[in-house]
Amino acid sequence: MPLSKTGAELLFELISQRYERGSTLITSNLPFDEWTETFGSERLTGALLDSMTHRVSILEMNGDSYRLAHSRARKASPTP
Repeated sequence: MPLSKTGAELLFELISQRYERGSTLITSNLPFDEWTETFGSERLTGALLDSMTHRVSILEMNGDSYRLAHSRARKASPTP
């Protein structure tokens, strides 16, 4: 969901203040090259990603959704 200009700037400020002060966990279902659509500015997105990806571990999780698999299993099993 795209952020307003103010929302994107506030998130950038939060990440900037956390930079090198502590751990921050961020999850997204979008690859980095699509983040500009959310933040609305290539410059802001680039600065945010630069801060976020410096000395970081990126865990890319691919596969079926646990929630989707659980929902399908629940629908497939007979109810007592």
